[in-house]
Amino acid sequence: MAKPLTDSEKRKQISVRGLAGLGDVAEVRKSFNRHLHFTLVKDRNVATPRDYFFALAHTVRDHLVGRWIRTQQHYYERDPKRIYYLSLEFYMGRTLQNTMVNLGLQNACDEAIYQLGLDLEELEEIEEDAGLGNGGLGRLAACFLDSMATLGLAAYGYGIRYEFGIFNQKIVNGWQVEEADDWLRYGNPWEKARPEYMLPVHFYGRVEHTPDGVKWLDTQVVLAMPYDTPVPGYKNNTVNTMRLWSAKAPNDFKLQDFNVGDYIEAVLDRNLAENISRVLYPNDNFFEGKELRLKQEYFVVAATLQDIIRRFKSSKFGCRDPVRTCFETFPDKVAIQLNDTHPALSIPELMRILVDVEKVDWDKAWEITKKTCAYTNHTVLPEALERWPVSMFEKLLPRHLEIIYAINQRHLDHVAALFPGDVDRLRRMSVIEEGDCKRINMAHLCVIGSHAVNGVARIHSEIVKQSVFKDFYELEPEKFQNKTNGITPRRWLLLCNPGLADTIVEENKLKFSAFLEKEYKVKINPSSMFDVHVKRIHEYKRQLLNCLHVVTLYNRIKRDPAKAFVPRTVMIGGKAAPGYHMAKLIIKLVTSIGDVVNHDPVVGDRLKVIFLENYRVSLAEKVIPAADLSQQISTAGTEASGTGNMKFMLNGALTIGTMDGANVEMAEEAGAENLFIFGLRVEDVEALDRKGYNAREYYDHLPELKQAVDQISSGFFSPKEPDCFKDIVNMLMHHDRFKVFADYEAYMQCQAQVDQLYRNPKEWTKKVIRNIACSGKFSSDRTITEYAREIWGVEPSDLQIPPPNIPRD
Repeated sequence: MAKPLTDSEKRKQISVRGLAGLGDVAEVRKSFNRHLHFTLVKDRNVATPRDYFFALAHTVRDHLVGRWIRTQQHYYERDPKRIYYLSLEFYMGRTLQNTMVNLGLQNACDEAIYQLGLDLEELEEIEEDAGLGNGGLGRLAACFLDSMATLGLAAYGYGIRYEFGIFNQKIVNGWQVEEADDWLRYGNPWEKARPEYMLPVHFYGRVEHTPDGVKWLDTQVVLAMPYDTPVPGYKNNTVNTMRLWSAKAPNDFKLQDFNVGDYIEAVLDRNLAENISRVLYPNDNFFEGKELRLKQEYFVVAATLQDIIRRFKSSKFGCRDPVRTCFETFPDKVAIQLNDTHPALSIPELMRILVDVEKVDWDKAWEITKKTCAYTNHTVLPEALERWPVSMFEKLLPRHLEIIYAINQRHLDHVAALFPGDVDRLRRMSVIEEGDCKRINMAHLCVIGSHAVNGVARIHSEIVKQSVFKDFYELEPEKFQNKTNGITPRRWLLLCNPGLADTIVEENKLKFSAFLEKEYKVKINPSSMFDVHVKRIHEYKRQLLNCLHVVTLYNRIKRDPAKAFVPRTVMIGGKAAPGYHMAKLIIKLVTSIGDVVNHDPVVGDRLKVIFLENYRVSLAEKVIPAADLSQQISTAGTEASGTGNMKFMLNGALTIGTMDGANVEMAEEAGAENLFIFGLRVEDVEALDRKGYNAREYYDHLPELKQAVDQISSGFFSPKEPDCFKDIVNMLMHHDRFKVFADYEAYMQCQAQVDQLYRNPKEWTKKVIRNIACSGKFSSDRTITEYAREIWGVEPSDLQIPPPNIPRD
């Protein structure tokens, strides 16, 4: 097969000058050269590739700034309702190419950079991913910011500027090793520090009830320094803001009562305050009740609410004098969306400000809070639910604990009046969970304190109503909604797969094969089926089911080497939370199977297994356009939605999956016959739970399953450490919550159908086209339009703000 053309080689055949205005190209070149001149330090006159990257980033940023200022002026003049999307995670990835796409600058930059003898793709590769998220929830927040700007909503993303994002994953001897992600080490060309908007955040202290009201005294203060990043809409000149807070110790931090002896110590102790924004907790769908994490959650909420209220009170651009003093209209001007329970403290914090600071009476404050806040639930897994110990709250946030108790008391009084004598219902619905360790159930707080609660796919939202929040649904059914997730077609089609329109799927595979050969030193057959399973490593996502299929395929090839097999390159990628033993063991199993399969001469290029190291947004942008088969095989009822599934669908991969999350709606849109659906449905899983799941039954009755499990167990894939995978086998045989064996047979049969269809390229391509054509529903523009109309009470706008070079009316 021919080697894929590089972008530069394609350009030699046809210049993009025709697509880019000559004036734009000349302007970009001039700006680039000016920035490069200022980038180079006096004693260094040789530019590095990184210097070129920064010169280009600053050139592109110049095109943002005027639009950014004009957008904010526009909002102050119109005074629309503002949307505040609060999230502890924003998984943005790289910004350069996305900004060029959204500003319509890509062709001009491409041509200008080419004329300067540089390669745009090479410069794009230099940018660090902004990995301020774990996976789905954080990436969703990033897609939502893109859509809110594209739909002309006055929206702001608020989060934390983690100094270290999601760790970089290295694979050493088949095991995951974590390295700190020092993403800011060369600086971040997209952010603007805003020290003039620095705000104090209080912790610890004590509460005093005085005749003048409640006082929170003797607190420890940490300053929140905002860093703003522009978020451009798609070709509409709207540029919104993502504001991330960084923790700074105040100058008098622990110095108030210092003496000469402990001055040095006191200055060093500033780190304790600044640790709040140091690092992202690397858990996905798992709650870790650490005090530092609770501090992070309150830090972002306290700083953000002060900012929201300041903006509500003053309505002139650049003015900080309060214009509004009455909070009656607050919910008409402010919508706060809680991305999962992580920002749940917004509810008691808004109550504290309204009641203690602004002297609004309790009932009025509660009405305002409920009308303002809305809550998105992202998971039904019990281990993911945030349940904070009361003792920790009492120490860190004493006033908030009092407010939560008061909220809960009024809530329980209301429930008791409606269901007299139903003590069990009161226990189930309380925000405070009694037991050895009293805990605060943050999900219950969110449901009580919000006017809208939504799941993120239709099946998930039904489970939320019928199971997780059943009692609350019976109380206030009108509160519960569904908002099926979406992805931005700008990044996940235009940016990562510009040639899809020219149906260059083959080229994507050639390009990715070359990448794999360079990075992994494994020779890939580019005409093999690219079978891709990329997401966080978690038992519920069932990478182990995929492993069993691979081992079974391997055994079949070994048993009958003369038989014709459809060649496959199986790629599994994703990070395991550092403390998640089973997930790390799963990675070791994948790499160990790969070691055996990839070096077996009998197998040849019919089967290859590759673990994709350090899976992240920028790697997803390469692998997704190259995939033929997308694995979405979680146990039915466990994956809230999934968004990777949508990215693969949009990019022309066919899905093998269970009826879980958004797979259900994907099958509905494209027709179930155009996906490979297998396995237990939610009701089957429930029935199996009632009956009692017995893994050994499947093991005893399915010879191929038994052989695969025995090989893993006996050390066939780990000859130097025969017991290496005993924990995996023990879990699968005796306490597998996610029923891997129960779906094995159906999965194997479904994979056989995949092989059969792959042998018929014409029929395969028909299904691919059908999937792409039916993927429109899964745009985050549709999702955000629904949030806007049905939760926030605002209307998206296609109004184009005039660009900076056109005078305003």
